[in-house]
Amino acid sequence: MIARITFIFITAFLCSCQQNTDKKGTQNHTAATRKTETDTSASCSPKSSNNMADGHNTFYKADTGALSENLKPIDPDLPVIGILLFDKVLTTELTAPMDVFTKPDRDGEPLFNVIIIAESYKAYVSEEGLKMFPDYILSNAPELDIIIVPSAYEMEAQVENREIVRFIKQQNENTDYTMSNCAGAHLIGASGIADGKKIVTYIGGGGHLQENYPELKVQDDSKISYVEDGKFLSSNGNLASYISALELLEKMAGKDQRAYVESHLYLDRLQNWKK
Repeated sequence: MIARITFIFITAFLCSCQQNTDKKGTQNHTAATRKTETDTSASCSPKSSNNMADGHNTFYKADTGALSENLKPIDPDLPVIGILLFDKVLTTELTAPMDVFTKPDRDGEPLFNVIIIAESYKAYVSEEGLKMFPDYILSNAPELDIIIVPSAYEMEAQVENREIVRFIKQQNENTDYTMSNCAGAHLIGASGIADGKKIVTYIGGGGHLQENYPELKVQDDSKISYVEDGKFLSSNGNLASYISALELLEKMAGKDQRAYVESHLYLDRLQNWKK
């Protein structure tokens, strides 16, 4: 009897140990899985180093080389539109021209190459918190037919960035049109490419722009939303970025394509909306 009780006790003990081992193994596996999932989602790439200070993902040199070899394809038969990207950019000033120029024609055919260009390969965070990654960087961007310069609430860092200013100046030599939205006009002013030309900036910002760049012919932003002077186009920015994009679309693709795009934007619903 005593031997039987002892056998039952030993068997129960061994089973308990096995269950604990399995439980711990499962817990460890789950924790490891969660850690892997967390690390991957936080860094966007297993090979990227996550900068926890600002939430950006800066890629190693090897990754940059790989990205440079796998660039977004460019259709040589279509105009190339490049939109600049930098930290704290106003989201709408990128998404508005993308929204307009990426729409196909009535036959479903694309009309433009639309690419995002930044100083380096990393995730840039907009003013509103949207993380965006560039298609090209300043050093490998193709020759542009159109360059679009957005803005941020604080433009000092961009205006003082010689590489960005130099890029705008160099690309302007090739472009058919150069566009700025909102305080992107300050980068146009810093580059000196539109001296003597009419330009508009965000509402209330004209005085500051004129003071900093007296060679520009700054227009009254309290009355004017959009300005064109030769190849230079500009707007108040924010949702007015749709105005400049649609005006340029009409120049590039005609009134019918503009009407087609506007119909997909439900622009009439916005214009005629009543509570």
